[in-house]
Amino acid sequence: MPRLSSRVRNRARKIKLLLLDLDGVLTDGGIFIDGSGDEVKRFDVRDGHGLRLLQRGGIRVGIVSGRSARAARHRARELDIELFFQGVGDKLAVYEKIKRMTKLTDGEVAYVGDDMVDLPLLSRVGLAVGVADGWGPLKSHTHYITRARGGRGAVREVVELLLKSQGKWQELTKKYQRS
Repeated sequence: MPRLSSRVRNRARKIKLLLLDLDGVLTDGGIFIDGSGDEVKRFDVRDGHGLRLLQRGGIRVGIVSGRSARAARHRARELDIELFFQGVGDKLAVYEKIKRMTKLTDGEVAYVGDDMVDLPLLSRVGLAVGVADGWGPLKSHTHYITRARGGRGAVREVVELLLKSQGKWQELTKKYQRS
């Protein structure tokens, strides 16, 4: 992870909810369609483990996706992600609903996106993150751009950024460290 500016670190300290786009963030953005017409998606296991660590650290996780796929619903269930919205035409309206449900403010929410459809949320949240291989102009609307690509560790990078900024990383990972 690159050295963080104090501005990004300060924003990350306040985060209580991480919202994620799905395609291009939790996946590499490619879409595979099998012979029955079902979408098949590839998820990075390290991203998933990172989200579990984040949840153990008291930070909630949600997904807001414009597309719908059974594979996405299955992955969200595997990771115990309660705030799961797919087939979303208006991400900002869903974001407002999530804030009401969780009683959180903009400053307590981080969002990771990869394309122009994510701009409305990125312009509102306390910590706006884009993935390394996202749409070029997105960078000017974010506080942080990951080094990792979408579906290839970008989410894990954001998880580490949040947990380290909040001083939770060591405690949550100590069982994996050598004694």
